[in-house]
Amino acid sequence: MTERAIRLFGDPVLKSPCTEITTIDDGVRSLIADLLDSVQLPGRAGVAANQIGVGVRAFSYNVDGVVGYVINPTVVEVRGDKELIDEGCLSVPEQWHPTPRHPYARVTGIDLDGAPVTVEGTGVLAQALQHEVDHLDGYLYIDRLEKDERRAAMKQVRESDWF
Repeated sequence: MTERAIRLFGDPVLKSPCTEITTIDDGVRSLIADLLDSVQLPGRAGVAANQIGVGVRAFSYNVDGVVGYVINPTVVEVRGDKELIDEGCLSVPEQWHPTPRHPYARVTGIDLDGAPVTVEGTGVLAQALQHEVDHLDGYLYIDRLEKDERRAAMKQVRESDWF
């Protein structure tokens, strides 16, 4: 098992939009294996490639015992009005904040064979899909917080032991 270290708030790779994967090679296969290994640790619903320092469009997920990955994901559909859902992030440790998320999301992309992949769901899976694609677009969940909540989150970051 190759668990990769998670990059933390302040690392520039987390704020940079990720590049599309154009060739499936041994490096991409190794990255996906590392993403799958890294997401299977307790308390993890998803890990984006840039969270382990690789600026390409891929993420893994682990929700309700279902583990998978998507290469070059795009959120193609969301449904329902956004709801405030307590959300945390491995890259912003020890914080949970009410984050606006749609209750349903559908993501499309490809797998390691280049075949189309669709992942869709509600609840935690919908939240994870939106959260991980945000990572790949260069956003952290705290960027989605309402103004006062974001201010409080940033204060917590500045006062944290890990920052």
